[in-house]
Amino acid sequence: MLKSLVSLLLISVAAFASGGGGEAHANPDLTMTWVGISCLLIFIVGYYFVAAEEKYAIDKAKPALLIGTLMFMLVAVYYAMNGLDMNSVHTQAQHLILEIAEIFFFLFVAMTYIESLIHMGVFDRLKYNLVSKGFTYRKLFWVTGIIAFFLSPIADNLTTALILSTVLITIEKTRKDFLVPGAINIVVAANAGGAWSPFGDITTLMAWTAGKGSFTDFMFLFPASILGYFVTAIILVKFVPNEVPAFDASKEKKPEMAAGSKVVMGLGVFTIFCAVMSHQVLHLPAMWGMMFGLSLLKIYSYGLKKKYGSDHFNIFHSMAKIENNTLMFFFGILAAVGALYFIGWLALAAVVYDPNVLGPTWSNIGVGFLSAIVDNVPVMSAVLKASPEMGLDQWMLVTLTAGVGGSLISFGSAAGVGVMGKLHGIYTFGAHMKYSWTILIGYIVSIAVWYVQYEVLGFYHVG
Repeated sequence: MLKSLVSLLLISVAAFASGGGGEAHANPDLTMTWVGISCLLIFIVGYYFVAAEEKYAIDKAKPALLIGTLMFMLVAVYYAMNGLDMNSVHTQAQHLILEIAEIFFFLFVAMTYIESLIHMGVFDRLKYNLVSKGFTYRKLFWVTGIIAFFLSPIADNLTTALILSTVLITIEKTRKDFLVPGAINIVVAANAGGAWSPFGDITTLMAWTAGKGSFTDFMFLFPASILGYFVTAIILVKFVPNEVPAFDASKEKKPEMAAGSKVVMGLGVFTIFCAVMSHQVLHLPAMWGMMFGLSLLKIYSYGLKKKYGSDHFNIFHSMAKIENNTLMFFFGILAAVGALYFIGWLALAAVVYDPNVLGPTWSNIGVGFLSAIVDNVPVMSAVLKASPEMGLDQWMLVTLTAGVGGSLISFGSAAGVGVMGKLHGIYTFGAHMKYSWTILIGYIVSIAVWYVQYEVLGFYHVG
């Protein structure tokens, strides 16, 4: 398995590293030096442990953070030993920190809002409303999928998948003929929904903050996202039993949302609006608007504390519940990709995007398949670091394929990994692969819709 993973990672690093359209690599090429080879091997071994976190019972943030920090330190050691310009290492590290910080703080605020809504009982109420309606398994399949598709653009695909997979296991704990297709449906819907919103997935957030498209540009991916999802769902639902689950609503206590929860939801929507305005109108980082929204939530939490007491809602308790391992993984893996870029590895395969070889369209379609194998965050990071010469149409294609393609394999996206944890022993790699052909059909449909929109009809076609 290690040998095959090494091969795949080598391909992924090379296949999406195109320096053709970006800035020239001003630093010396270190790829064939001891530090270049060592860092590549460290990345491969580290990512193996990231991919095999369940096998070794090690959180993926630990190897990611280790390789991300170690690789840059080794580069600094090499520069010092060979009398090279240490300022270039310092400057590159500073630039990388700024890039990561923009997305880091954005996610921090989003996670705080989600944890606040969980604490106030908003999602418990949602679960109760779904399971108490007397829907058949097939109706619940559709309801959870559609909610996932439209909640993901706001709450992000991982949070959405975790919430709705909890709903699944609440409804039924043993029937795999419902749980497996239902879990796949949620993962596909969450990833597809996240592809047409800058907030729906880390990959789209990265592309948006990097200036590869405006907020409205991502909205034009809605047709490709929803049609691809619906095609997969229409096929998958045939495998779901058309029966009513055994659930006695009379024996379940109806959860109540805490006072002020609706205001918190409104503040969450306003915070997203502030993020968009900060980025699109004020030309500030999107996280600036998010942090402003966090300040409003903190002030409102102070008012709730004065009115209802400290146990009612404490914003710092919500912050404490944030999944910091997700943020640490994000920092580590982007730092590692940044080191590979600085060393020179991401400039080796500029020929891939050349029209005489694969060209941007086929290369970007390949991003989807590699996203499923390697995880879409490092793959998208490599593409953005390489910054190949592409028009808006191609940047929207790579955003679509990185998001939707992550569904092809269960561990190809954060949403899939999260649901595997929630439905441990039920939603597995093998169970997912049994139905992966349905996802592939939806993936092809999404690309076809993109092609019609951008290449045939010419929507926002640039370059």
